Amino acid sequence: MKILACVKQVPGTSRVEIDPVTGVLKRDGVSSKLNPYDLYSLETGFQLAEKYGGEVYTLTMGPGQAKTAVRETLAMGASGGTVISDRRFAGADVLATSYTLAQGVRSAGEFDLILCGKQTTDGDTAQVGPELAEHLGIPHVTNVLEVRLAGEEGAGGNRSRLWVRALRDGLIVEQLVAMPCLLCMEDGVNTPRLPSFRRQKMITEDQIGVMTLDDMEDRDERSYGLSGSPTQVVRMFPPQKRDGKEVWDGPEEESAERIFDLLRERKMI
Repeated sequence: MKILACVKQVPGTSRVEIDPVTGVLKRDGVSSKLNPYDLYSLETGFQLAEKYGGEVYTLTMGPGQAKTAVRETLAMGASGGTVISDRRFAGADVLATSYTLAQGVRSAGEFDLILCGKQTTDGDTAQVGPELAEHLGIPHVTNVLEVRLAGEEGAGGNRSRLWVRALRDGLIVEQLVAMPCLLCMEDGVNTPRLPSFRRQKMITEDQIGVMTLDDMEDRDERSYGLSGSPTQVVRMFPPQKRDGKEVWDGPEEESAERIFDLLRERKMI
């Protein structure tokens, strides 16, 4: 089984500046980490490869520093990784991002299974995974809790379909999905392994590939970055901090009445 895990490097701090012109985060020079939700999908890939045989590769999109994210996945057990990095990809919304990733997947080769985390901590849209599947024309399932080969487990199983258990509107459903497919894993479904210091020392540069626009099938710059983004950020700003507070003491009924009057005065009810 050939598995591709899509990962993302996200800011390791909430103190990130915003570009006043483009409305996107200024990632250069900011401490970063692997998106926590991607760790669960990555661990799922490792477990499937160990159980049924196969290899796990990783793919990420970002500035040059995103290479460290790929190195971390290699230290965890990935066989290889690729960074999609080009200034012409900067400022992409979820649609342009998923399209860029789809182009990268096509350039990287064929995979039986693509794994994504359910969302990222810097965007929280939970849209890139499903949109990536749509661009690739493959089935996908979100909020996945468990996955294994359909039928009898192991070598005797149906190696063309996966049995998937997923969360749907408060219900747990089971379904069969034909491969190749894309799954977005829920958080907490496993315990992600830690990077191995021994593996880290064995990483070679040829295990990490870099893709630019010139490596894509579609080389039209208008399909990527801000140009390829149908949604534009009009204004983005950090929330204002309000230090003022008021403490009320008194009987419950009186306090409840005061709260009601305050909410009505501020037209919140």
